[in-house]
Amino acid sequence: MSNSSLATYKNISPNKTVGRNHAIDTITIHCMAGNLSIETCGNLFAKTSTKASSNYGIGSDGRIGLYVDEKDRSWATSSSVNDNRAVTIEVASESKSPYKVTDKAYKALIKLVADICKRNGIKKLVWSTDKATRINHLNGANMTVHRDYANKACPGDYLYNLHGQIAKEVNEILNPKTTTTNSKTKTTFKSYKVKITASVLNIRKGAGTKYGKNGSVKKNEVYTIVEEKKVDSITWGKLKSGAGWIALTGYTEKVK
Repeated sequence: MSNSSLATYKNISPNKTVGRNHAIDTITIHCMAGNLSIETCGNLFAKTSTKASSNYGIGSDGRIGLYVDEKDRSWATSSSVNDNRAVTIEVASESKSPYKVTDKAYKALIKLVADICKRNGIKKLVWSTDKATRINHLNGANMTVHRDYANKACPGDYLYNLHGQIAKEVNEILNPKTTTTNSKTKTTFKSYKVKITASVLNIRKGAGTKYGKNGSVKKNEVYTIVEEKKVDSITWGKLKSGAGWIALTGYTEKVK
């Protein structure tokens, strides 16, 4: 059983159980309840008096630390049953509710969880807002939280409320989108470039004029489109930069 190559720091904790009695099939995300670096968190878990650990930690700067090998069970979630089947991840956060995390930490979390899933054969992440469904792994649910097993706020409302979005983003990495035409499934969308023909064209936060503006593009500028959606006969394109969507029909032309 391997560890993630995304981890750039290693400090193996003595607070662990060697080996697992269950295959890895669950992800449990925690918050540190403090803006700890991966080194500080690692040093904390290195003390036997702490009597706690996690498999990984993520700092506010997006760096990832390894504290317990994936082949071993961490002491993280107040539940040996959960920790035997879960890879546990501590994420640096603000020290008070809702324990918000930085964008860098969040992006690193998505990459790390996707990597864990790929290596352990987890084909899809499933989040449920129902505690009983989570802890009993019903309907494919395979994401749990510390508050399921103890009277704790962990992982904080900020990360807790993002679990559905985390599952969505990880699943998009695990299972890239496909398009279907005439009952034949094509591979992922092939990006292409367009030149703006309108004087000024609004960038929208989503595909359609109902979404708010997120800037604009100008005539003769060239952009890469990575996704399309058709809304009321208008084809919208998602910008590679991540800035948002632009209307393509009548306002752009494809370029080589």
